[in-house]
Amino acid sequence: MAKVSIPNAPKNENTIAFRLIAFFLAPILRLFFNIKTEGQENLPSGGYVLVGNHLSYLDPLAFAYSVYIHMKRVPHYLAKEALFRVPVLKQVLPKVGQIPVYRTGNSNEDALRAAKDFLRAGQVVVVFPEGTLTRDPDLWPMRGKHGAVRMAAELGLPIVPAAHWGVHKVMGNYDKKFRPNPFHTVRVKIGKPMDFSKLGASPSAKQLNEATEKVMNAIAELVGEMRSETPPKVRWDPTAHSQDEIGNFRKRK
Repeated sequence: MAKVSIPNAPKNENTIAFRLIAFFLAPILRLFFNIKTEGQENLPSGGYVLVGNHLSYLDPLAFAYSVYIHMKRVPHYLAKEALFRVPVLKQVLPKVGQIPVYRTGNSNEDALRAAKDFLRAGQVVVVFPEGTLTRDPDLWPMRGKHGAVRMAAELGLPIVPAAHWGVHKVMGNYDKKFRPNPFHTVRVKIGKPMDFSKLGASPSAKQLNEATEKVMNAIAELVGEMRSETPPKVRWDPTAHSQDEIGNFRKRK
């Protein structure tokens, strides 16, 4: 299977293509839900990796609206490459700085290079560290993958944890039923930047695990604040398939 197009980091993050897409898409998104963002005072200047929880297939759109409209930045996603093969999207996504990643088969070296180029150019790369929609039965963030921490540590840039809550009421977790409601509030909350620069360019597996756990805990705390609940101390492990493992997980909560 042929590789899809990898974008180059533009000198000006507010490209004409992105502004044009946002001009038409933002009013449409406001018909889906009403997004409220808090914590903008925590945002650093320059490049950073923005990480968030993943509840619904609509999460990328909700986060993109919050990042562009409320955080005043252009979001660059590491998105599954299948989207870059869809008619129209395959022409549009690279032009607005979105980066395809492969789950199997092809190497992601070019995608990671592109993401780092955007970050070095002082821009914002958005990552959902869980890699897929959460499978936690109570919709808490799962265990995360290392990519966000590895990039931030190598470049000496901060990770900014953020979380959202409410998108799943418009389109549920692993559900494609669409219930748009312009009066339904989706909250986005931004946490304080996290610095993993001391890990350097070659952190050990243990260091990556510990740092990623800290990131996922920070995201879970933000979710808990919006839900007025205490998140579980143990993250759901998507590799645990048996009922015994799931039962033991719930006991540990």
